[in-house]
Amino acid sequence: MSSAQSTANNSNTPIDLVIAGGGMTGAMLALQITRLLPALRIAIVEQQSVEQQGTEPAAQHTTSFDSRSIALSAGSVALLASWGLWPQLKPHACAIEHIQVSDRGHFGKSRLTATEFGRSALGYVIEIEWIGRLLYQQLQQVPTSQLQWFRPDQISVIRTERDLRHLQLKSGTELSCRLLVLCEGGDSPSRALAGIDGVQHDYQQSALIANVAVAASHQGKAFERFTVDGPLALLPLTQQRYSLVWTCQPEQAVALKALPEAEFVQALQQAFGYSAGTFTGVGNRVVYPLKLKTAAKAADHRLVLCGNSLHNLHPIAGQGFNLALRDLDALLQLLAIHTDAGAYALTRQYQLLRSADMAQVVGFTDSLVRLFSNDSKLLALGRSIGLSLLNQCNVLKQPFAALTMGLSPLASQQQQIALYQQTFSQADTHAASSEAKGAATGHSSC
Repeated sequence: MSSAQSTANNSNTPIDLVIAGGGMTGAMLALQITRLLPALRIAIVEQQSVEQQGTEPAAQHTTSFDSRSIALSAGSVALLASWGLWPQLKPHACAIEHIQVSDRGHFGKSRLTATEFGRSALGYVIEIEWIGRLLYQQLQQVPTSQLQWFRPDQISVIRTERDLRHLQLKSGTELSCRLLVLCEGGDSPSRALAGIDGVQHDYQQSALIANVAVAASHQGKAFERFTVDGPLALLPLTQQRYSLVWTCQPEQAVALKALPEAEFVQALQQAFGYSAGTFTGVGNRVVYPLKLKTAAKAADHRLVLCGNSLHNLHPIAGQGFNLALRDLDALLQLLAIHTDAGAYALTRQYQLLRSADMAQVVGFTDSLVRLFSNDSKLLALGRSIGLSLLNQCNVLKQPFAALTMGLSPLASQQQQIALYQQTFSQADTHAASSEAKGAATGHSSC
């Protein structure tokens, strides 16, 4: 039986990790653990059934015009490449070669190109279904001795001991684990059960998401246009399409969603202009409210949070999933260092690593929303001057690009983990040396 189909009975044998949530973040983590740390036994608790996720082995996944997409920063692409996933994803991704940032009705503009940073792409845009297909196909090959699925199921009770987290599922199944990883989403029910507080800010905005066809090739150009209602982003997709994220007032988003296709295309053309070309069609439109949701901490006793369970961001600048991948990178590297998957030193270091990165990205995206989503003439002048300076001054542009491409946060994290590993290894060597000396003299080091 494949791991994707398995269920299990109550077991008194502790599992190394239980991952709450089998979406993209949870599935990505599980797959990389089975590849990089095959000695660890893991389980995934997922609320949706196999049929709801469309992950049954016989399913034929096909992307459509309406497939949702995400932007992958250059740093995220580097991570996916190091994990051996990028070669299979790249044929389905569209490179972002140029980015134009503008403020509607004002003179300020800024442009970034891949060539000015010596890169072939600033990032890529890919439909989520391609990532999901690859992850679940790979996970179906993992034996149940390494990975067990519990679905549809959900954690209903969490009890804590010094060495274990004890979980009771709604199905009645009981599990014990050395580390519980929450990857459930912005409204993570297990986060509340674990006693982790969440902070929420309602932006009083909604995002309309859709794919848009254009008459001519977009040539890898991405656009972020700020309006008084919120940012309007167009990200290049394969097959001469754009992924649209139109942020506006909630009632306006509902009205735009209800428009006939031709009228919607006309409204988009009027709102954006012709710098991205002539829009010729639009697919299915989805609207969702925009809220900033963050957990009070990234880790607790034998527990860590990843992805949207830790940080659910405004879509401006497309940083959400990229931040989640750095969560996974930190956790995977720390798991490789520690023999106990839920050791205090591991969770403490994870807290330190992810809190700093999260604070920087949350502060950056939140500031952009607040700065650009208003009609103050004084702020508008400041924005225009700022965008113009960014466009002309490499001293400003280089760090801005390094942040948005995820390169500086990833490099900083890698350096911190390398230093931590060195310190940890030295401590182990010192402890082993002390123990050996104690044995030689007939004294215990304890």
